[in-house]
Amino acid sequence: FPTRRSSDLHTMTEYVLHPRITENTDWATLLFLMCFATIAITKSVFENRFSDFANLLFSDKYNKVYRESSNLKNGFTIALFFVQVVSLAFFIQLALSIYGYGSKTDWMQYIQITNFLLFFILAKVLVEKIIATSFHIEEFVEQFNHQKVTYRTYIGLLLLPINMLFFYFDHISTALPSAIIAIVIVANLITYIISIKNYQNLIFSKLFYFILYLCALEIAPYYFMYYWFTKGIA
Repeated sequence: FPTRRSSDLHTMTEYVLHPRITENTDWATLLFLMCFATIAITKSVFENRFSDFANLLFSDKYNKVYRESSNLKNGFTIALFFVQVVSLAFFIQLALSIYGYGSKTDWMQYIQITNFLLFFILAKVLVEKIIATSFHIEEFVEQFNHQKVTYRTYIGLLLLPINMLFFYFDHISTALPSAIIAIVIVANLITYIISIKNYQNLIFSKLFYFILYLCALEIAPYYFMYYWFTKGIA
């Protein structure tokens, strides 16, 4: 019988198969496309209003023209609210990923963050309605919330291209999300100052109720959320 020589055995090539792990990013790409499609459709349907909204940094025309409470419930606001929630949830997940507390491609984590955001926002709105009705400050709360929602929606739209940069590029420095978080906090403080200035007469006429409102709904929820988050990842 023919035998294999030892030299032949040494020349045999050994193949080792390693599993190739690929991360699914299709869900994120789909959400980005949905957001840009929503913005494009909203711009087309509400052309004049979108133009005023886009100039919010340079003009206060939007807040003066669309200050009625009914404007918080129309298609324009609902469409941009969808974009805002998607964008904010993306930014939170990407920041957690950059800081080492998650994966930017984990769609289950994204769903959890989105659900938490929706629950937080809707619960806050419900409590605001209850307090406003109890203290008879419905008009003030509606006008104050309208201005806050407007600026926060604007911030959410500005975060959208930043989210795409963070998502599709690796090795992002932790300094970048930290700087953006600081800018967002400062921007929110500025919106509070602008809102207080615009409604100062109404605020001073109900100063006690405004202080209660500010402590109960604008300071306490974010403090407890920060405390829960820092304790949860410690």
